Amino acid sequence: MIVIGTKCQLEETVTPELTAANVGSGALPVFGTPYMSALMENAAMTVLQSFLEEGQGSVGTHLDISHDAPTPIGMKVWAEAEITAISENGKMVDFAVKAWDEKGPIGSGTHTRAIINAQRFLDKCNAKLGK
Repeated sequence: MIVIGTKCQLEETVTPELTAANVGSGALPVFGTPYMSALMENAAMTVLQSFLEEGQGSVGTHLDISHDAPTPIGMKVWAEAEITAISENGKMVDFAVKAWDEKGPIGSGTHTRAIINAQRFLDKCNAKLGK
């Protein structure tokens, strides 16, 4: 049973590979928004996976975030995801997501993940190739 209020926090150090300039979302060598969002999603996926059965996984379906402060190369960042709601059918899970660096908050928002059967999902995806 998925427990509302369960949290996961993940940490990284900003490297040149994790910058906006590297990913193409900006021109400056600062922590890129795509990487912040990925860290938030990873925290949500990690906390949810601990509740799932073998063969199940989850996929992100919605992400609504703000990136409020820059972080330089070399500084640590961390993201937290907290389960805030579960749909009536138990297939959609909502999260509050937040991110910080060593000087304070850098971003926040909400995220939704769908619980899926991993093999069925991959089969449906690969069927697009017509094989």
